[in-house]
Amino acid sequence: MVKKSGTGIDRLFKAFGWSMSGLKAAFTQETAFRQEFLLCIILAPLALYLGETGVEKALLLGSLLLVLIVELLNSAVEATVDRISKDQHELAGQAKDMGSAAVFLSLLNVMIVWLLILT
Repeated sequence: MVKKSGTGIDRLFKAFGWSMSGLKAAFTQETAFRQEFLLCIILAPLALYLGETGVEKALLLGSLLLVLIVELLNSAVEATVDRISKDQHELAGQAKDMGSAAVFLSLLNVMIVWLLILT
């Protein structure tokens, strides 16, 4: 399927639509994304309440958003690898494991940021 991006404001509307399609796909097809999204829904108001300065609030919220971003990229890698082949392959396994490691590190980042700011 070829997507024609167009130009100007038309391109912005199309890009927004594609982004919403991607979020919808992640939410409906990826359990991990739904869990991390729920975590963000719960913690985002706390971040705004507990952060004392704009920078603290931005770091607390930003660390949560980073998890969602990394999870989206991990899901994209997994979908691409699965599209190529469902067969077991060492490189496919490495790609998926690296994506999983990136999500793990982003979650670790949340814990570190929140601990440093709130203690």
